[in-house]
Amino acid sequence: MTVLQRIAVEIPLSRESRACRALVEQAEQLALADVDEPLHISALCRALTVSERTLRKAFHKMRGIPPCRHFRMLRLSAARDALLTADRKLVTVTEIATSFGFVELGRFSVEYRRVFGETPSQTMHHAPPRRIFTVSGAVQDSVAFGV
Repeated sequence: MTVLQRIAVEIPLSRESRACRALVEQAEQLALADVDEPLHISALCRALTVSERTLRKAFHKMRGIPPCRHFRMLRLSAARDALLTADRKLVTVTEIATSFGFVELGRFSVEYRRVFGETPSQTMHHAPPRRIFTVSGAVQDSVAFGV
């Protein structure tokens, strides 16, 4: 446990902070439940029955950034993980990007490069080649073996 984690455990949260944390956690769960769809904060707020202002204030208090930015970073990180583990013979960068709700591929590429210092296709090409283990002619598990 890090020093910051110990401090966080030792300092009791106020009722307001607990409410903010619960709201942020619920929002994260809902936002990441359907990563293949574009995220709309207004729809998320309706599902949580809170105003956009309330959600933004909770995110600023708990994460220090707006909810849209936080969710975009979570999705970018998930896309990077997928690019690093993808079999480039079976899947494209476009398929991975759209599977995480990025429909504007140019923006995805620009933001990805700004955050990770390389393009999505560079990430995919740096990943070691993978083989898919098949059983009885059907893919049972996506067990990756380095070549």
